[in-house]
Amino acid sequence: MVCNNTLTIAVDGMAQGVKVPHSTEFRPQLVKQQLGISVSQWDDFMYRMKTLAERKVSQEEVKTYFQSVICNAEEPLDDPSKLPNYRALNRVQKLFHDEGRGAQLCTAQGTAWGLLNAITEYVDHEKRARSNDYRMDSAWFGQGASLKDKALESAMALVD
Repeated sequence: MVCNNTLTIAVDGMAQGVKVPHSTEFRPQLVKQQLGISVSQWDDFMYRMKTLAERKVSQEEVKTYFQSVICNAEEPLDDPSKLPNYRALNRVQKLFHDEGRGAQLCTAQGTAWGLLNAITEYVDHEKRARSNDYRMDSAWFGQGASLKDKALESAMALVD
């Protein structure tokens, strides 16, 4: 199993599926070719992941990133309590600082990769939804997927 950050970055721009009939011999190289998986795409994914993990972030960058991604704030506020999605903002900050899965790993702690992971964990596991099925649908195809795309784009902007 791969974390959603890994999957999202790895399949960026690829075909969304392929059919392999049960009546034929399974040929993994053909499936990779049909999906568009190539060494260069994997290398690009590894480069982006490593770059995010190596990019240390300041407290000001953390504040700006989360307020922008979660609350759509154009400028960071010292008192974000008036911003929309304030509860979500507080939660992702806690996930980033120490409560998130893997938040204490050197690749996540205080890095742009950690920022992205906090948003992903929130969307995939904690964001309010009618049920886990609705949350998963949102995380993969809906509002949650859009939020994760924005989070990835904003994290990559920190390294460009």
